[in-house]
Amino acid sequence: MTRQLSSLVMVLAVPALLAAQALPQQPSATSPAGQAPATVVSDASAHVDRILLTAGRSSVLTTDFDITRIAVTNPAVADATAVQSREVLLDGKSAGTVSLIIWGAGTRRQFDLVVEPGVSTLQQQLQALFPGEDIKVDSNEDAVILSGRVSSTTVMLKAGEIARASSSKAKVMNMLQLPGASGSKQVMLQVRFAEVNRNAVQELGVSFFTGPNGYENFMARSTTQQFAAPDFNTSADPSQLTFSDFLNLFVFNTKHNLGAVIRALQTKGYFQSLAEPNLIAYDGQEASFLAGGEFPVPVAQGLGGAISIQWKEFGVRLKFTPTIAGDLIRLKVEPEVSSLDFNNGITLQGYRIPALITRRAQTDVELRDGQSFAIAGLLNNITQENGAAIPWLSSLPIIGNLFKSKSDQKQQTELMVLITPQLVQPLEPDEVPSLPVNPKRFIPSKGIGSQLQGGGGLVDAPPVKKDDKPAPVPPVKKQ
Repeated sequence: MTRQLSSLVMVLAVPALLAAQALPQQPSATSPAGQAPATVVSDASAHVDRILLTAGRSSVLTTDFDITRIAVTNPAVADATAVQSREVLLDGKSAGTVSLIIWGAGTRRQFDLVVEPGVSTLQQQLQALFPGEDIKVDSNEDAVILSGRVSSTTVMLKAGEIARASSSKAKVMNMLQLPGASGSKQVMLQVRFAEVNRNAVQELGVSFFTGPNGYENFMARSTTQQFAAPDFNTSADPSQLTFSDFLNLFVFNTKHNLGAVIRALQTKGYFQSLAEPNLIAYDGQEASFLAGGEFPVPVAQGLGGAISIQWKEFGVRLKFTPTIAGDLIRLKVEPEVSSLDFNNGITLQGYRIPALITRRAQTDVELRDGQSFAIAGLLNNITQENGAAIPWLSSLPIIGNLFKSKSDQKQQTELMVLITPQLVQPLEPDEVPSLPVNPKRFIPSKGIGSQLQGGGGLVDAPPVKKDDKPAPVPPVKKQ
């Protein structure tokens, strides 16, 4: 009986030993001295172990069997290299998850390599400059994303500026949040343009002359040639005078046959143009406005002399880019006012091309919701003085002023821009105000149209007589 039990125990032990050898062996938790072991996390649901890595760092995975083959799905995320018969060097390159498969003699193991992003240089710099602030940096080749919460608007804006300076090619998305910040991401800009143009002209001059028969056998005329003066007609009848302009004062003595024309004018002009555009832009996006027009400019094409037309814009233009930082609005504003100037234009192959008079400003400001700022002092002053005099006679004391003439012109243009930014939010359906409605019908009528809901009219029908009565409307049966 004892011999039979021993045989049975030996029979049961042999299958158990074979089954134990067929099971996959777990990697050893220890590693040789001087090597960092890989962190293995068991995933019981998928029966695949996970190994945690950090981008830019390496780790060593130790197995209890000799390695014959290694495969990694994406070497750009992580890479594996067999350095010894039972050691694998794992290198984390970029954030992501890949599969690692290791084959041995009669066995195979599979792992998930989870590569976490490391602390970037930008995040280390932000943590050093703003200690205690919760700033997280996620970056790739195309964008840098700042997230977290900061304590002030200054920290938020400065962190965004540092990120743009360190990543000139990547687009920076500043998602930092402020305590008590408004949820609005749209800015409405109320702009008022005012341009004042003042003109003043002062002209003074005098021309003396005698009649066609002269004075005591003398005929004379004096003029500085700055303004029009009478001239003797020597063609048909020498006893006539030709006046091209009587100016604004004319004096003639018929007894002594002496006269004078005087130019004494003073004019003033005042012009004001206004534009009040309202623009809405999203946070960080540029909005533009133009109130004006376009004028054609001919451009020669090639050596054949063909002319093409290009259109140039002019008028009142505004560009602005808002940045919402909590309760502050940072604005990059570029207002511009341009007008056509035909006096300084050119003529090219029969085409009259005007010049442009442009006044432009560019500035960055910070305002709170509803505050305003003004851009003023854009002045353009033009002063022109022209004078003429008759030699020697104009140098005589007192009466010398009668032989002088002058024309003074002054022009002053001032541009002022008043800008008010406001945070806005879209209206809910129940908040939309109703449009004004005219209670009266557009074409009052009689007949069947008046019995319709909302009224009606007959436009092309013959006129209705007073004795005529509208035909009864048959009832409509509901089905």
